[in-house]
Amino acid sequence: MSSALVLMEEIARARYPTSEWNIYGAQASDGDNWHHDSGRCRELLADKILPLCRYFAYVQVAEEEQNLWDEYAALAAESKAFAIRKVTEANQIYPVFRDLFKKEGAAA
Repeated sequence: MSSALVLMEEIARARYPTSEWNIYGAQASDGDNWHHDSGRCRELLADKILPLCRYFAYVQVAEEEQNLWDEYAALAAESKAFAIRKVTEANQIYPVFRDLFKKEGAAA
């Protein structure tokens, strides 16, 4: 998963200067990731992606929490610009993203 985050950072820095763009990120996954990579994902989000973004949301589609969830949950506790949710069915992804990205004070 870290390779996707590295690519996101590269694209954002190359094409979307934060002085001109409001960047929002979203990720949906089953959360299954190599253990050694999940910590790297958290570091990339904390150190590289979140400083570029106004907001980033992660939705895990799985019955049980995976190792990536643990790393992301720790980051969500530290940052208001990062939110996580868990769903059990793929058809629940978009409603959850709509809720996570709704305008403050607006009904979903």
